[in-house]
Amino acid sequence: MRLRIALTMIAVLIPLTVAAADPNPEPTAEHKVLNSRTEAAAPVPVPAVPNGISADKVLVIGLDGLRHDRIAPADAPNLDTLIAGGTLGTSLLYTNPMAATSSGPGWSTIATGVWPDKHKVRDNSFTGKRYDLYPDFMTRIEGINPAYSTYAAVDWKPLGDQGTFGAGIDARVVLDGDSAGYPAEDERITQVSEQVLRDRNPDVAFVYLGQIDIAGHSSGAGSQAYLNAIKNNDAQIGRLLAAVRARPTYASERWTVVVATDHGHTDTGGHGGSTIEERRTFVLANGPGIAAGARPGDTRLVDVAATVFARLGLPRPAGLDGTSVAVRASDPFETVSLSPRVHETGIPAQVLGFTHTPPAGWAVDNTGLPSGGTEEWRGWSFTTDEFWSRAQRDQWRELFVRGRGVFAVADSDEWDDRSHGSGTYASSLVSPAYTVAGRTSAVIGYATLYRPEGNQKAQVQVSFDGGAFTTVKSYSAEAISVVEALPVSVPAGATTMTVRFRYFDAANNWYWAVDDLRVS
Repeated sequence: MRLRIALTMIAVLIPLTVAAADPNPEPTAEHKVLNSRTEAAAPVPVPAVPNGISADKVLVIGLDGLRHDRIAPADAPNLDTLIAGGTLGTSLLYTNPMAATSSGPGWSTIATGVWPDKHKVRDNSFTGKRYDLYPDFMTRIEGINPAYSTYAAVDWKPLGDQGTFGAGIDARVVLDGDSAGYPAEDERITQVSEQVLRDRNPDVAFVYLGQIDIAGHSSGAGSQAYLNAIKNNDAQIGRLLAAVRARPTYASERWTVVVATDHGHTDTGGHGGSTIEERRTFVLANGPGIAAGARPGDTRLVDVAATVFARLGLPRPAGLDGTSVAVRASDPFETVSLSPRVHETGIPAQVLGFTHTPPAGWAVDNTGLPSGGTEEWRGWSFTTDEFWSRAQRDQWRELFVRGRGVFAVADSDEWDDRSHGSGTYASSLVSPAYTVAGRTSAVIGYATLYRPEGNQKAQVQVSFDGGAFTTVKSYSAEAISVVEALPVSVPAGATTMTVRFRYFDAANNWYWAVDDLRVS
């Protein structure tokens, strides 16, 4: 989504601050101006990018509004090559009330490496932004070592005006595609970035291209115009990659290319809402040590920033929500085999997404659960974001952004949608036994999404050496995609500890989701 920008500004910032923008612009139009002017404009002067210090280098390319499922039908040989030789992780965005599936929140998530509940950009007004706490990855890198050379080029002007990619970056090119037209400004962004990548020595570069989103708004993601826009931006990507290969020092450098998008589009055009098509995002990474042809289900949009730090050999800053695209989740939930729908006929049959069979060492105890109900949610289930949120939209299931890949869900609300025996929902998820011998304390860590209602109850319990379970946490308030760290005292002489997630006394209420249990 875009705001209309009436100003005409072409700026090269080295690293000058752009003219002050209204901190609360009126969101009168939630998309880019559908400007298709392509007349030639003066080339952008090449900025004075400082000489970098690292042989490890990263180019991040941002393609606005690109649905990854539309790459294959398009004529996009450069993206196809990057995908074949790299790791393509697909995922889904949040929805309101966390944030709209719009560009402001999407690019803020990519730039900062944290979710909207931290960076606070929830729509294209940027109201409440906290870039002071969570700056973009290049600003962070400059803070770690100003000798690193950073470069950003964008033609959605708010990314510069609002500080999504901040003034602390060594060199910024900020154009105005809303005024001059994105096909023309994408070309100017490409021209100047080719020269920077070939003839200058940046360590990290971010290049944004916007015309795919325009085609999505004007014609829809299902249109030929959208595929044509992908083709155009893909050719520009090819030129950027050729510029990297033409560097005189290329043979002694290790380049990683990352491609990402901020949101998807409906087939008929538009985004901002909660459909799967609007929520589709991806992170593609290609470079040394990154698995070729991998298609993991455990990546998230916050992983772009963490990937940049990892590729430079820098530690991940505290507070980031992401992890490197090259790192796979160690959560045992990722090992289960998923099945298609049974009763949830609103979910497409080809979408695999649930099982009641736990991973090795885990158990699901449905003692007291009445017979019947919706099969997919009969007791704790292992599922995915897409499958679960397709079961019922706009009830905050989309907000489990800190869950990755496969996670566990107890959903009494959906279970109750079909007839069942008398009594209330009751199910427990039981972990393997963890070794605690010789310890006086332990910490139980996990990601969770919990919505309370009525009499439903949710408890985290522990048992030592097979003894009785005791409660270490009871939920009574919402916990919207939080990462817990629960301290537990270990009794003298105890050797093992088992964790139980007990959800009970529930009916047509809400749900509880859990992922990535860690005992340390």
